[in-house]
Order: sequence, then structure tokens, then C-alpha cells
Amino acid sequence: MLDSNWSLLSNQCPAAYSALASGPSSLICARIRAFFQLDLPAALYRVCGIPLPRMEEKTVKKRISRRDLLKTGLAAGASSLVLPGGKTSAEQQPLPAPVAAGQASATDVAQPDGTIVPLTSSSDVYLPPKGRSFFKFSFDFPEPSVSFQGMLFSFRLYTFENTYGLDRDRLTVEKTAGGVVLRCSQFVWAGGQQKIPGTLLARIRKNGEFLEWDVSAEMEDQPIKSISAIVRGVPRGQISAGSEGFFDPKDNELLLGYPFGGGDHHTAVGMDSPVAVIQAGEHEFFFLSALLDRVRANRFYFQPGPKGYRVEIVYEQEGWKKSNQLHSPTWRAGRTQSAEDAFHTHFAHVEQAFAIPDWDKRQDVPAWFRDIALVVSIHGMHWTGYIFNDFSKASRILEWVATQIPAKNVMVFLPAWDGRYYWEYPIYKVSPRLGGDDGFRTLIQSGQRRGFRFLPMFGMNGANGKLPVFSKFSDATTEDVDGNSFDLDWVDWDNDRHMEGWGKYMNLGVDSWRNWLSARIADVIARFGVDGYFLDISGGWQNNTKADMHEGTRRLVEDLHQRFPHVLAVGEFSYDALMSILPVYQIFPSRGYPPAFQKYARTFEHLSHPAPGRGSSGVHESGFGHFHPEVRKDQPVIPTITVVDDTFDKYRDVMAEIIAGAKTRVGIT
Repeated sequence: MLDSNWSLLSNQCPAAYSALASGPSSLICARIRAFFQLDLPAALYRVCGIPLPRMEEKTVKKRISRRDLLKTGLAAGASSLVLPGGKTSAEQQPLPAPVAAGQASATDVAQPDGTIVPLTSSSDVYLPPKGRSFFKFSFDFPEPSVSFQGMLFSFRLYTFENTYGLDRDRLTVEKTAGGVVLRCSQFVWAGGQQKIPGTLLARIRKNGEFLEWDVSAEMEDQPIKSISAIVRGVPRGQISAGSEGFFDPKDNELLLGYPFGGGDHHTAVGMDSPVAVIQAGEHEFFFLSALLDRVRANRFYFQPGPKGYRVEIVYEQEGWKKSNQLHSPTWRAGRTQSAEDAFHTHFAHVEQAFAIPDWDKRQDVPAWFRDIALVVSIHGMHWTGYIFNDFSKASRILEWVATQIPAKNVMVFLPAWDGRYYWEYPIYKVSPRLGGDDGFRTLIQSGQRRGFRFLPMFGMNGANGKLPVFSKFSDATTEDVDGNSFDLDWVDWDNDRHMEGWGKYMNLGVDSWRNWLSARIADVIARFGVDGYFLDISGGWQNNTKADMHEGTRRLVEDLHQRFPHVLAVGEFSYDALMSILPVYQIFPSRGYPPAFQKYARTFEHLSHPAPGRGSSGVHESGFGHFHPEVRKDQPVIPTITVVDDTFDKYRDVMAEIIAGAKTRVGIT
């Protein structure tokens, strides 16, 4: 995290800085920092600009899945921006009026279905941009667009060496029952100055109340990297990325990416699912979604204009299997009268496509976890070697915790039990300085006799490339779809104000790494009898040149489950399909539409959750945050106590307060 951005935010807007770093928004701040792997101010600058107010929750009324919320005790919520004086951004700066068909562009969108409109990449958008912006061509790239049901559709192909658009002279449109079929037998490049053979077939149709379309394309002698559907007729308004809360991007351009930023986790706002919902008016919502049946990179680029958005929906083909053909997923667009309806239609598809079981029916959740009311996160050794708690002290802490709450209702999370946090990855042997094998075994066994359950931490995709053992799985490093090294290099571990470069980002889809990690986790389970294992950066799927990380994760978890069916697998953060593999996480991603997560999974507080007192993040690199002891009865997150060096000695009374709140939340007397 970049401290300079925090300073800039605090200097330019101290009220916003104070509000965002404390209060009920602290969970959202932690999510932005941890989930998107961005420091918070950088993310906020990208999305909203300065000044940025604090966030508060805004209820989204339920119409269909109310029973699911009642079962979990949740109220649906979405975050909205609140400006000084208590008014929301929508109240203080009225949203653009809903865009009717035919008003979304300076050209007449309401053409008869099948009309070809001669647009370019510069048509109907702000140039130069009025707010934050992204790279773009500095000339007019042809975008001949086909009109259908008040919207305009064009397409663009990307190979590994250039960009290609539709050749208007070789473009035909055929009307069919309920839709149109677009065919193109040649592409243009160099802004239309050059042409190249190729074919594209797009089917655009109505499906009930919504529009759907898909594309097949082929180049003669080049592999296709990705394709974008370029859509006009999209209204302006507040936007939700995935199932997150709504925010007002104003005149800023916006890039959303699925999953893990869609390959650009330092640039794009992450999405837990490839759906974007726009609130254009009080009862007017518009959504765009990709209906995937496998995990692939998707990006949504919103470029504002005076009357609507020009949107690029980019689908990226798997990098480990290059092909000169590409078949897109089905894309969907539609208007609804509620956010609930817009979200529901997408997540109903997600549940079916990825076979995600309801929480109450999951077979991968051991019975003991359903009784967990509190998580105690006892931090071990910092990257520098500083010890927060050794195993002997951890045992004393748990002895006291057992006097405050039945131990059977407590899970003990153990980050950095194996020595220097991240530096020792992926050896995963007990640190002698913390107490060695005997001390670790005593901690686990004595705690389990009381009823505690133990969850040690492992890095799902992190390895120190400087360790001698690295040669055993060095073939499993990650290169992105273009072949660039993708390393775990976004943390300043030693605080020299420069990111370190020894961390390698590993690919579970590659046998050598998956077998190594599986063996190390299995060894700890077998030797010490722990009750679960935690996978760091679990949602960090990256398109790459070697293998599918999602399928590698599935194989790892399924193999361990076959050997140890009573053991719980936990991830740091999720994306939609990952919930078919892992049932528990540390980040709640769905404040705009809680059922997208809460229907299937549960969460406790993140590793970096501030500890009582000064708000230390323990072994996590963020340092310090604002601690708040309150536990709400309706909160979706299992209450968690971060225990660092001074927590038990100085703030035992605060620990007791949190424990009391955790008991009240679930009705423990």
C-alpha cells in the first residue's frame, strides 16, 4: 500500500480521510485494499476522484429472494457516497435523466433494427476526457455499429500484434425471428487504412425482456487474444461492479475487471462476478453481464459521453491454449425496475453454471464450523522476524478465551506460524523461534481438548524465488496472457519505499506447484491434526500461458478433501465460481446484493483487521488501521479478534467486550 496516496488524501480532504479510515466504512476500506490489491486512495482516485466522502449503506429492497435474507438475518445493502451535510452524491448532484432509446448518442440510436450506423471510437464520448481516463487511440478507429432494440453494437478483435475492426464494406445484417445476425468477411486495421481477411459472426436477439448476443470470429493465420463488444445506448448513473455497492463515477472513465481485475489488478476495479448494474433513476436500472460457464478474464470499460456510455465488454481467451478462433460467452443487457431484479437474473445463471451449493446444503463444511461464533486471529512472526506471539503465549491466551465463551464456538486462525511471514513461503515447517514442533503440537492438542478449532495459513500462490527449494517447482511461475512475468511484487516488505521482487506468483494449474503445496498442507494436517487450512490470495485468478488456476485450485481442494474429509478449506477472498470450491473466506464482497455471497458462503474478518488498541495489522503489511470494537447483531461477518504483541496484556477488557458481542450476535448465553 502506498503511504504517499494516504497522505495526499488526508491533505486534500481531511474529512474524507478521517471518515474512510474509521467508522462502518473501515470494512469496505479493508476490502478495497486487500481484495483489489490497491491502496485505498489510489482505488478511490481511479473510481471517484477527490474529494471523496465516506461510505454508508443504502438498502436495496428485496422482491424475490427475501427468504434467503431472512434465513441469514441480513438486510440487503449497497454502499453509496455521502457528501458533507449528509446528502448522498445522487441527492447533491442529480443523476442524469434515464436515457430512452434513441437518446444515448449524438447519432440516432433508435434506428430500425438492423441498420448499420457509421460510427468511430470517438463518436459520442467526451474528448478530451473530462475526468480520469485510460489509454485510447489518438485517432478515429472505425466502429460500424448495428442498431437493435434501441442499442448499437459493434465488435473489435485483438491478436498478439494488433487491433482489428469490422470492415463496413464487407458487413451484412440479416433480420431473423426476434433478432439480427451480423456477418463480416474482412477486418480493418491501422484505423481503417489497411485490410486483412477474417470472419466474424454475431447473433443479437431478444430473450424475454432482455437482449443477448454472442460472437464467433476467426483470423486466417493469427491467434486471437480477445474480443470486445462495443455497446452504445447505455445510460449514465451510479454503478455497481459485480455485487458490490453503488457509487457515482461522475465524468471519470471506469475500468472493471473479473476476476482479480481481469488481468489488471493494479489498474481495474475488481469484480466478484462479470456484471455491472447502473442506477439511472429511482426505479430505473440497467445491467450488462457476461454469462460465463468457465472462469475467464472479462473487462468492462465505461467511457462517458453527454447522453450515455460507450461500453467495451472485453472477453479474453485462455492464454494456455492459443487459437485463431474465438467464441465469446453470451452477453446480456437489460432494464429492470429494481437492483434486486438486475442482480438476480445474473446470479441465477452463476449458481447453475458453476454448480454452487446453498450454504445449508454444502457437504464441504464440517459440522463444527456451523457452531463457530468467534474467530481469534493469533499472529506469529512478521516478515522482519519480529514475534508477536509464540506458541506458549498463544496457549495462555486461549486458556483465558475459554473462560469467556465456550471453546467449541471459537476458531483460531494462525497466520505466520511457520516463521517469517511470506519469506518462508512455501517451506511450511514450524518455526523453532515460535516453539518448534513440540510447542505447536502442544498448542493444537491442548486447545482442541478444550474445544477450539485451528486454522493455519498457507500461501496458495506465493513462493520466495530465493529459497533453494524453489527449483523443485520453478516451472510453475506465472506469465500473463502476453507472456510478461507476473510476480508477487506489489508489497514493500522491508519499508525501503520500494516494492520487493523476490516473490513469485505460482500457478496451481501446474502439477509441480500443486503437488508441492498439497504435500505440505497434508503433512501439517497429518502431523499436528489441525482442523482446516487457509489459502492466501485465493481469488487471485490470472490468465496465463501455462494452465487454468481455477481448475488447479479445484484439484488441490478436492484431493485434500478426499484424504481429510473432516478438514475445512478457507480462502482469503472469492470470485463467483470459486464458491463452488471454497465455502469460507475473509472478505465479504457483496454489499450491493448480499445473496450473491451469503446464499453460498460465510466470512470472518480479514487478516489485516485492526487489533484492539493502536490498530496493528500484525503480520500483514498494511501496518495500522482504526480499530472499532462494536459487534452488530445483523453483521454478515463472523466477529474476529486480531491478537498482536500487546493485545492480551493491555486490551483484555476490549477482547472481553468483543467476545460478549459475538455471543449476543448468535444467542449464546
